[in-house]
Amino acid sequence: MSSAIDPRDYRQAIGLFATGVTVVATEFEGEPRAMTASAVTSVSLDPLLVLVCIQNILPIAEQIRLAGVFSINILQESQEALSNYFAQLWKEPAPPPYRFVPWEAGPRLEGSMASIGCVLHEIFDGGDHRIVVGRVVALHRGDEHSQPLIFYSGRYASLAVTLPEGPA
Repeated sequence: MSSAIDPRDYRQAIGLFATGVTVVATEFEGEPRAMTASAVTSVSLDPLLVLVCIQNILPIAEQIRLAGVFSINILQESQEALSNYFAQLWKEPAPPPYRFVPWEAGPRLEGSMASIGCVLHEIFDGGDHRIVVGRVVALHRGDEHSQPLIFYSGRYASLAVTLPEGPA
């Protein structure tokens, strides 16, 4: 019924779905471990569940399983360097400045637009990825006037947003 689809064609098509950019973090052996992720989705409001997809070749899915907690840190537009760094695309000798602060649900990336703290709910097989589902147990909101870092068509993009004035 279905014909063979070239994975590159699929990647180009799905890349037209604009996403936000996050840094997923956990603590393992006393140190923060983190990666960039754009495959993040709210799953449920009752209970509060969120998922992130992690490539099988990355050790952080197993580190999250062992730690039992993780954070999803939503990056703002000015944090593109952090996205590249945690995606292992950083070319400079020194990392960009960043700081993780202790938090009830794994390390929280200081300066993020928002952070979602999770207790591990379940991990599913997802082909060449692991689907990590977390139960949300903590929230932190940063600067509400910043713009989100957006990924679209294989590159970073800006989002032009006009926020309403006054109470929402």
